[in-house]
Amino acid sequence: MKKNLLLVICTIFLTACHPKAEDISVLTTEASYSASLSSNGQFALVATQSSGVQCWDLSTHTLKYQWIHGDINTGVTGTAISPNGLFAASLSRDSVAMWRIADGKSLGWWSLPSSGESVAVADNGALLIGLNDGSVMSLNAAQSALIKFLGHKDRVNSVSLSADGRLALTGSNDMQAILWQAQTGQPLHTWTLGSRITKVALNDSGTLSFTNGSTNEAKIWDNTSGKLLNQLDITRRQMNFSAVRFIKQDSQILTGTPAREVILWQRDSGKEIEKWQVALTKNSQNRGAVVYSVAIRDTNKVVSISSQGLVETWQQ
Repeated sequence: MKKNLLLVICTIFLTACHPKAEDISVLTTEASYSASLSSNGQFALVATQSSGVQCWDLSTHTLKYQWIHGDINTGVTGTAISPNGLFAASLSRDSVAMWRIADGKSLGWWSLPSSGESVAVADNGALLIGLNDGSVMSLNAAQSALIKFLGHKDRVNSVSLSADGRLALTGSNDMQAILWQAQTGQPLHTWTLGSRITKVALNDSGTLSFTNGSTNEAKIWDNTSGKLLNQLDITRRQMNFSAVRFIKQDSQILTGTPAREVILWQRDSGKEIEKWQVALTKNSQNRGAVVYSVAIRDTNKVVSISSQGLVETWQQ
């Protein structure tokens, strides 16, 4: 009897910690190596193994476009959508491409001097590409401008742009996150963590920076002063983030992890507010899932897309 009661209590506890998604959509059953959501959760970009880069309208559950980025067998490993939802970017090891979401038109394709690791796109179509050799390309095709930033000494794992494309934030295996001017390459602040940096993110206005090390360092910085504002209150020994977004006028931070977790945090205190767990497909051979991207829809609905090819929505 005691064992049964304990089992019921544990089940209730787990259900409370991980509420079931109110809506789950399967976008692809193929292997995917990257996916992105638009800020408002309307569009999803999915890099599939053999069907190109798919752009979905989640409001109508329809496939808008299927783009082919170079040789389909080379694979796209990075994706991004601009904050205003107008532009999409796809990244392979040897090239980067940009697309217009309104009509699906290709806006350009550029080869890379080194293996591409991460990509971001701004509201004006400016691109930022982190490379394996430690350099970063800041590309504005509309202005025919290209800057190569050489501030890092090792592979650049994560990049982010402010919505207006003026500020760039980059994180590297050299344990440094650097905030710099994307149009000039001028460094503004350099922050050193105690481990290699796996994820960085800017808020849309470019006033706040988020940096995550490969241990449990998740810090928020003031971009004007360069001072540390606070850090997420992480109690476990190690937590990495695969997705980060400032939401609700920057009062909260929404994150995803490689361990199926979607977590909402209070930005000023760093305290965890709520947590969800993404699902696995019934026929999945892999018992894990990476949360590729997170967003807020209709002010109070949390949306995620994972390596399982699932888009899930929870009521906050």
